[in-house]
This record gives sequence, C-alpha cells and structure tokens, in this order.
Amino acid sequence: MTEITRVALDAMGGDNAPGEMVKGAVDAVAREKSIKVFLVGKEEAIRRELEGCAYNSEQIEIVNATEVIETAEPPVNAIRRKKDSSIVVGMKMVKAGEADAFVSAGSSGAILVGGQTLVGRIKGVERPPLAPLIPTKTGVSLLVDCGANVDARASHLVQFAKMGSIYMENIMGVKNPRVGIVNIGAEEEKGNALVKETFPLLKETEGINFIGSVEARDIPHGAADVIVCEAFAGNIILKLYEGVGDVLIKKVKAGMMTSLRSKIGALLVKPALKETLKAFDASEHGGAPLLGLNGLVVKTHGSSRSKEVTNTLIQCVTFKQQRINEKIKNCIQTDAASAE
Repeated sequence: MTEITRVALDAMGGDNAPGEMVKGAVDAVAREKSIKVFLVGKEEAIRRELEGCAYNSEQIEIVNATEVIETAEPPVNAIRRKKDSSIVVGMKMVKAGEADAFVSAGSSGAILVGGQTLVGRIKGVERPPLAPLIPTKTGVSLLVDCGANVDARASHLVQFAKMGSIYMENIMGVKNPRVGIVNIGAEEEKGNALVKETFPLLKETEGINFIGSVEARDIPHGAADVIVCEAFAGNIILKLYEGVGDVLIKKVKAGMMTSLRSKIGALLVKPALKETLKAFDASEHGGAPLLGLNGLVVKTHGSSRSKEVTNTLIQCVTFKQQRINEKIKNCIQTDAASAE
C-alpha cells in the first residue's frame, strides 16, 4: 500500500493567495495520488476558491485559521501573538505529527522563526539552511544557504555541505555530488575569514565530495552540485540569478519580434526554445526546503503561481519517500558520536 504524504499548505501566504494556492493543491492531488493536502487558512475564502473545482475530497481538507501573518510584520512577535495564523497552525500540525510537511509562500522571516521554534531542529543541527535548486547548464545545483543564516560559522557551513549532499543524492539522484564553497577566486588562500576557516574543514570532512572554491560566474555552468555559502552571499546569488534570467528571457522574446524575418525564425525555433527556457523556469523546481528540522518546512516564492505550488507539494512526497530527515539525523548524530 502506498504511503500517504500529508502536507499542510498555507493557503493565505503569498501575493496570489488564496486563489493560486488552492489551484496548486487541486492540480497536485490530480497528479499525485499519494498526497493529502490540508489547506490552512480562512475557511470561507478557501471554500469560495474550491467552488467549481473537481478534486478527490479525500485528498484535500480545509483547516481553519483565522489570522494571517503579513510580510512586513516582525517575525518573532508575529509567531508569538498570532497563534491562529495559517503559518503557526500549519507548523504546529507538523510538530504534532498531523502533517509531514508545511509549505508556504508567506513571510520568509516568520517561516524561518516558526521552523526553528515550532517545528524544532534535529538534535545536533546547529543552523537549518534554506536550500533552493537553481538551474545550470548541466541541470540543477543546490544553493545552501540562500537566506536563513546571514552570520554563519564555519561549523555551520560544514553541516550545510553534508545536508546538501544528502539532499542532492537522494532527491535529485546525483551520485557522489560535488561540493564547492563560494569564493572570489579558485585559490585556497583567497576569501574572507569565514571561507578561509571553512575551506580546510571541508577538505577534511569525510562523506562529501569537496572540490574546492567555486566562483559565482562558474555556478551557471554547473561547476558544483552543492553550492555552499552563508546566507548573505547566497541570497545575493539567488536574487541576481533570478533577475538576470528574467531579463534574458524577456530580451530573447522581444528580439524575436523585431522584424518579419525574426518572427519567421521564431516560429521555427519555438519548440526547442520553449524547452530550453523551461529548464530556467524557477517554478519547475519547487520551493526551498529548510533542511535539518524535525519535519519538512518548504518556502516558495512570494509571487508563486499554481505551477510552483504544485511542484513544491509533489517535492514533499519525494522528500518523505526518500527519508531525507532520517538520513540527515543519522549523519549528524554519527558525527556527534565520533567527536566524543
């Protein structure tokens, strides 16, 4: 019998909630029979969006939450005060074992705070990192950390490398994934104090395939499968990546409409171009998991549409089936035992 993955989806989070969240859930249960989605949020608003939708009622359930945490709210205060918010209610479901995962396009700060205080860290994990997949020339790479730990220590980055390797090998099927640390040059002696301290530790770390420094320009070429950095650098890389990608796609499309000849050429290359551009569409790769928690928490873009929501929900199924949390727990606790 197929094991069901239960996902609590924040129906009120993001710029396009609740409509796109609900549509994403409906599309997910149509594609994946081994998932059940709890739509967490204002029941009346969710029911309005579900009207007219065809779906298996056993796979979608509404969980009422009367409050919403807004993006501009201080995250710590919001988590403490808004006990009946969709984020708090959804995360408490994970904590209580009522859901296997929580997905939200809402406040990044609240998700990070709630993930650590409500769901909790796996024993031994020092700092949970946000780890999105980013498109490259050769496929995808995992960027870890992209926004959770701005002031990370060397020991944190070593754990990021281990957790990222587990994720890429088991979720993406990359055998012996290559791990690189973001640096301003390929030479080992280059970098800031954090990179210089972390580099030799990664060289000595067993169980990972550390290949050394990776410069930002090499990331799109697929220089490493796991890109390790603290969140300040990671967030800049991610945002620049998304911005440049968006501009390039728009420029290519606009260029094809400049003359009759270019329009004819566009018709000829459209199928191949569409497939190529699809690979660089962030929504194809789902959300960014917060690795190292006692349950799965995934952050999607605030501007997420239904396709990204659907892919993120299905991503949660793979995460559970591959027992990622158990593998991270075993890895971290084995390291702790070895250090004693």
